[in-house]
Amino acid sequence: MDLSGKVAIVTGAGRGIGWAIAQRLAKDGASLVIADIEEKNAKEKATMIRQTKREALAIQTDVSKWRDVESMVKKVMTQFNRVDILVNNAGILGPYLRGCEYPEEIWDQIIAVHLKGTFLCCKAVLSPMMAQRSGKIVNIASIVGKEGNANQAPYSAAKAGIIGLTKALAKEMAPHNVYVNCVSPALIETDMAKEFTADQRSFLISKIPLGRMGKPEEVAAVVKFLVSDEASFVTGQCYDISGGRAVY
Repeated sequence: MDLSGKVAIVTGAGRGIGWAIAQRLAKDGASLVIADIEEKNAKEKATMIRQTKREALAIQTDVSKWRDVESMVKKVMTQFNRVDILVNNAGILGPYLRGCEYPEEIWDQIIAVHLKGTFLCCKAVLSPMMAQRSGKIVNIASIVGKEGNANQAPYSAAKAGIIGLTKALAKEMAPHNVYVNCVSPALIETDMAKEFTADQRSFLISKIPLGRMGKPEEVAAVVKFLVSDEASFVTGQCYDISGGRAVY
């Protein structure tokens, strides 16, 4: 499962699950591209990766804007001349509101970052991956995309869309030796989880048979498997990281 010589882009890698994934991939040999909307976070994390003797490039990127995504991938190709791994992790939570109360502009923003952003980043890397006849893409969905959460309609819809997008692209890319999978975490111990109230967190944890939140490192471990050569017959799949919450 060594990733030496591989170049990995992780979006939203400035904190939380994205940062845990970036650390894991770097630990196992990959060169990292830290793509984050917060430039300061991206640069700090790239510096930390370089301190482990791995190459790292920080690029400020708004994944909801094609010009940002296209520019980011061009910079990666200029520096590394290849892209082997893409992890689409960038996301926002949004307010906890009933669907009838959701402001249209916030709905649009959540869909743009999660679903459109995942699509744009895939679109940008697929040509170089097809040209090199290899590539691994992992999209971060959510258990909410399978089950839906009350008061999280746009987030639920966006994550469900990511699962569908993953399956469609996997079928398109299979002849080109490009693998596309996704993972669906339940509630994970991150800053995003802190945006819920204590009662909301307790309710969400009550849905998890293991009775706890997951850890970012546990998500990173599954992502690492999916981008490795060990997952040589796995594409178009959605792996739950849910402590038993979902059963399909």
